[in-house]
Amino acid sequence: MTANDGDSASSGAMLDGARATIEDYLAEERLFPPPDALRASALVNSEAIYDQAADRESFWATQAHALTWFEPWSKVLDWTPPFARWFVGGKLNVAYNCLDRHVEEGRGDKVAYFFEGEPGDQRAITYAELLDEVGRCGNALRSLGVERGDRVAIYMPMIPELPVAMLACARIGAVHSVVFGGFSAEALRDRIEDAEAKVLITADGGWRRGQPVRLKASADAALEVGASSIEHVIVARRLGEAVEAVSMSAGRDLWWDDVVATKESHCPAEAMDSEDLLYLLYTSGTTAKPKGIMHTSGGYLTQVAYTHKYVFDHLPERDVYWCAADIGWVTGHSYIVYGPLANGATSVLYEGTPDHPGRDRWWSIVERYGVTILYTAPTAIRTFMKWGAQLPKGHDLTSLRVLGSVGEPINPEAWIWYHENIGGSRCPVVDTWWQTETGAIMISPLPGVTTLKPGSATRPLPGISAEVVDEAGARLTRGGGYLTLSEPWPAMLRGIYKDPDRYEATYWSRFPGRYFAGDGAKIDADGYLWLLGRVDDVMNVSGHRVSTTEVESALVDHPSVAEAAVVGAKDDTTGQAIIAFVTLRAGVEATAEHGEMLRGHVAGKIGAIARPRTVVFTDDLPKTRSGKIMRRLLRDVAEGRVLGDTTTLADPAVVEELRTRATEQANEE
Repeated sequence: MTANDGDSASSGAMLDGARATIEDYLAEERLFPPPDALRASALVNSEAIYDQAADRESFWATQAHALTWFEPWSKVLDWTPPFARWFVGGKLNVAYNCLDRHVEEGRGDKVAYFFEGEPGDQRAITYAELLDEVGRCGNALRSLGVERGDRVAIYMPMIPELPVAMLACARIGAVHSVVFGGFSAEALRDRIEDAEAKVLITADGGWRRGQPVRLKASADAALEVGASSIEHVIVARRLGEAVEAVSMSAGRDLWWDDVVATKESHCPAEAMDSEDLLYLLYTSGTTAKPKGIMHTSGGYLTQVAYTHKYVFDHLPERDVYWCAADIGWVTGHSYIVYGPLANGATSVLYEGTPDHPGRDRWWSIVERYGVTILYTAPTAIRTFMKWGAQLPKGHDLTSLRVLGSVGEPINPEAWIWYHENIGGSRCPVVDTWWQTETGAIMISPLPGVTTLKPGSATRPLPGISAEVVDEAGARLTRGGGYLTLSEPWPAMLRGIYKDPDRYEATYWSRFPGRYFAGDGAKIDADGYLWLLGRVDDVMNVSGHRVSTTEVESALVDHPSVAEAAVVGAKDDTTGQAIIAFVTLRAGVEATAEHGEMLRGHVAGKIGAIARPRTVVFTDDLPKTRSGKIMRRLLRDVAEGRVLGDTTTLADPAVVEELRTRATEQANEE
């Protein structure tokens, strides 16, 4: 990676007659064409698929025909901006498409999930077994008065009962609202109250780094005050006798084994309209109130099945697939549950963390199950970089053939490390961009077609229209700006629950006629897209809009750096100054001289405008349990403010340590 030619302070200035929104500094010259062997066997190995998708409605109709429909649709798309309806009038059932049709076609004995609990317990669950369990759960919900359209809250660890509960809701036409098991009681209460959920499905707890996490206690706290819509709580046993007795409220709380396991397995699947609500998933907003993102049935399942199949070059008879996310986030909804099951995949479902009981846990799982496709987050990859390449080298990872990245932009050096040390320099890395709101992958390479550039999500997928625009909404063909979607797509959110005005104002008002959810991007000379993170995270240094992603990539480019996060802090002279928080690789000493060297390294890669004012060394960065770096908290540290909410942090102590180190360093300067 090298800095662009010319004046680094203005290299992204005049593009298409308009000033670029975000400066364009870094360029990546390394190219990785598809491996010959993979290209030869790939489901898609020709650019022709992009030409086929030029007729968007015909293309998406073809993808939808891969599903089983109870009744055909009359119209592919009804688009009245910003509201879309896909496959109008068509009827199907999502759970039927994920389970019944595979069993009916003779694949009931195929493993749907290899489950591995953190303590080491293992189960292989076939499609026939999963169908039976989903039927029992669906009948249990019906026996508790849950009807089509009712909302069911789910607050569970990563155990098989979680996808069972989701699919049971889909089977009977109820709407599920999964709440990440790391969220607080207050967050759970807010989501239950907004959805007006009728039933809560939870567990006594789960395991994390060898310790029990008591979810039922948090659920009880959520229901103590408010959440009055809940009539029953179903509790799965996971911890059992490992913890003290769980409090059960008579008449309200029911053990899973008593209410689910005793029911008949046959449960008729509801014929749902393509536009019937499948699930709500709450995401943070700019206000304190979370947004209930609405995803419906036909269009959503069409796109998650299509993207899972072609982005990962997935064949059910060949592959063992592992998405190492949590089902509590949209990645888990789309690429642990609905997409893989719709395609008849065999997946790995893992309960715990990457470092328990040892830091090679993931690689032992890949080796044990013969995983061929691995989909994970850049944060996890950078953590593995910090731990060292000797850990994956201790395991046979030759089964892997495709690697994926999700959740945030991946910096080029993490991409290279992933490609070399996990993929053995033979596996394409499909870097994917999408959001809770998009429902499915939108920008990604196709592994049998696309020449890869480390750090770039490359191009919009066939059938997707993504464009970078400037402040005025004019399309850019080079340089940095705002990433927008100019045409509707099947898995798109259908709104914010009970708040259509907020939906329009949040996503469609900044650039009329275009969807914009706050991400910056740049487009290079080859038309490849490079995600630059949230526009809110862009730093304004002496009038120049500098992307946190590019500065972080320049830092991690240095061989001593495992991970980095940068934020802008107020500065009387430049408006904002760049503060870098850096985790070094094992064996590298954190010294003032090393910090100065890294500051100079960034200036050399990008230009003097991007030189950090301060480099703060830390053993770890504040991350959510989903692995995302919480830059909001880093800004609080950098500016000496009272820390914001830390309830979703994997390790809240990290922030206090950072604040201490930042204060000590400031006193030394």
